[in-house]
Amino acid sequence: MVALAMNVGLYQSAAALSSLERWQNVVSQNISSSQVSGFKKRMVQFDVKPMGEVAVANQSRIGEGQLAVFPRVNYSIDFQQGEVVPTGRDLDATIQGDGFFVLRGADGTPAYTRNGEFHIRADRTLVNVDGSEVLGIGDVPIQLQAEEGTIKINEDGSIFQGETQLGRLQVVSFNNNNQLIPAHGGVFKALPGTAVIPVAEPEVVQSHLESSNVSALREMADLVAIARAYEANQKIIQSRDGTMEKTLDALG
Repeated sequence: MVALAMNVGLYQSAAALSSLERWQNVVSQNISSSQVSGFKKRMVQFDVKPMGEVAVANQSRIGEGQLAVFPRVNYSIDFQQGEVVPTGRDLDATIQGDGFFVLRGADGTPAYTRNGEFHIRADRTLVNVDGSEVLGIGDVPIQLQAEEGTIKINEDGSIFQGETQLGRLQVVSFNNNNQLIPAHGGVFKALPGTAVIPVAEPEVVQSHLESSNVSALREMADLVAIARAYEANQKIIQSRDGTMEKTLDALG
């Protein structure tokens, strides 16, 4: 009976180590992406999952044993807006409040981002930092003119080059941002069937970018906490392994 309980304890500690490794991966991703405009912090929450029961002394029927629980990791994204900072670039834009810019992903499907760092492709098409086309109203790419002209982005997302309007940035929102799946950097894909809601009156600010909402200092503190918890679980495994070995030796 003791050996059985010890086995469960070993498995619980091993599961805890696995959960801590997943948390560490998320923290590492947050730190590496903390300088990416519009990046949203990845988060983990822990709860427990019942995995049956462990028999105890003098147990006469099922249900009288000790409940065995194991750690479970749940992932989520913090969509809180990051700090808005001025850049001085005409092709930079940010959204105040709710909403996402719309891109055409490499696979041709829509993608969504808060990163408004835009560039001009060789064919004068407006693209994001990854080269994905920035879509205007009607899912139409925005094409700049060959001749020179100052770029102006109005609050409603309309883009002018000189006196000529080139289009209007498409800004959309979702009933539940948890329906978005992170693709890479600050880009998201929507789950199938997700309702995409056009923002009728967006508040777009030119020559500004939204910073990531990651605090590198907080993430570093989490890494320290993970390292300590990992070390503690390793010691528990070593202790239980040693106790089990002594028990088996005593039993012959």
